[in-house]
Amino acid sequence: MLRRALFSLFLFFLLAGFSIDAKSLPCSQVQKDHGIVCQCNVTYCDTIEPLGTITAGKAVIYTTSRKGKRMERSELKHSTSSTAKTKVYINGTQTYQQIMGFGAAFTDAAGINMKTLPQSMQDQIIEQYFSDDGLGYTFGRVPMASTDFSTHEYSYDDTKLDFLLSNFNLTVEDFDYKIPYIKKAMTASGGKLKLFATPWSSPAWMKTSGRMIGAGELIGDQNGKYYQTWAQYFVKFFEAYHAQGIDFWSLTPQNEPTTGIDPLWKWQTLFFDASMERNFIKKLLGPALAASPVTKNLKIMINDDQRINLPHWPKVILSDPLAAQYVNGIALHWYEDFIDPACVLSETHSLYPDYFLLATEACAGYFPADGPKLGSWSRAEQYANDLIKDIGNWVGGWVDWNFILDLQGGPNLAKNFVDSTLIVNATAQEYYKQPIWHVMAQFSKFIKPGSTRIGTTIIEKSVDVEGLSFSNSDGTTTVVLLNKNEVLEFEVAVSDVSSPNVIYDLTIQPNSLVTIIYKN
Repeated sequence: MLRRALFSLFLFFLLAGFSIDAKSLPCSQVQKDHGIVCQCNVTYCDTIEPLGTITAGKAVIYTTSRKGKRMERSELKHSTSSTAKTKVYINGTQTYQQIMGFGAAFTDAAGINMKTLPQSMQDQIIEQYFSDDGLGYTFGRVPMASTDFSTHEYSYDDTKLDFLLSNFNLTVEDFDYKIPYIKKAMTASGGKLKLFATPWSSPAWMKTSGRMIGAGELIGDQNGKYYQTWAQYFVKFFEAYHAQGIDFWSLTPQNEPTTGIDPLWKWQTLFFDASMERNFIKKLLGPALAASPVTKNLKIMINDDQRINLPHWPKVILSDPLAAQYVNGIALHWYEDFIDPACVLSETHSLYPDYFLLATEACAGYFPADGPKLGSWSRAEQYANDLIKDIGNWVGGWVDWNFILDLQGGPNLAKNFVDSTLIVNATAQEYYKQPIWHVMAQFSKFIKPGSTRIGTTIIEKSVDVEGLSFSNSDGTTTVVLLNKNEVLEFEVAVSDVSSPNVIYDLTIQPNSLVTIIYKN
């Protein structure tokens, strides 16, 4: 009995995060169809080994790899010379954008999957995403009403012709699947969580098609009562969440507005082109938000769609001073990044340097929508490559899509099943950390809001090595390097122009991502 009581006490402290050992538990590796995942259940889940104190001349390196390393920590000692052919030079005098942070979305699907697990595991997941001991996420995206990652089509006011929005109400989905987890994330982040909201569609009765799902736009004149009511709908949403103790940092006027013209679109959407979004912001949405004490300081991000819209979309909106006064940033999705190179982001920044760029949605397995591939390294590498390309071209932050899905990649009302960083197996009462989860950790754990991207030069390099560097507020420097080669490892020498005689030698394994943190 005593032994059982002691074990129960140990388990309580372990799950509560109070155990010293709980901060450095290794991945419980399980081989799945596509590679290795870390298995978590009610009694065990891997955690990230703490960085520790970084002193001058010391470097710590974390590695995640296809072969199974998951945020594996080791230390590097400096030398004064190196024979490595691949050299990485860090230059803190070359400064670029400040980093805003990383995050994920509080969808209905995420909340539904969370509720299939015991409370202790739910709390564990939130802590591992949003606490400083975990990934340290500081962004949360919140859909306004239903998306494809809902079980059914719904808005906050489905009463026809209710132009006064007298019947506006949050739904059971907000109260069961979003608000509880948002509040826990706010606490876990120590108050650092920044929330932004996005609608997928207006209520069906406001739309030309009469359905939230499928193509269509708001009815009538762009200054008419449907557009006016839609602007007030935003205010109602933020005021309703404020009444629940949740305030927002930002919003986008519409998720992927260009999809609203596609007659074959299978889930909720609402069409806006750039000029329509400009007119809506400057004439209706901006003034409506400014008139409410709850919403007057909200930041508006435009586009919230693919790179292919750049720089045209910002040009249309930001060249109008009346619209531009309400806008703070430009939001991006990654689904068509293969069409336009990342340099279009730098071009957009060059044109509009006072407006931040934020990547607001990404997921693997979207085309074709084939759901999770447990253990897939190629999908993890896709994330790492996009993060490096985006941030290397002035994007200030990167926000993932659903933070947890089921084995099918849902639920999703349109059967648009995709992948996620965490996949839950409700029957077994366990979840799996995809390699994507640890790739996100390699960035978000050590590149904090307020860090500044700095100069990085890689010489005599293979085309398969790429990376970024950042100057941190605590005086440390973070370097992230990705080796995309499937068979070759590379000996790399990292040095800082401010201390050229301090060189860190390391070997980057095939298909691996490393994060180095050092202090001069």
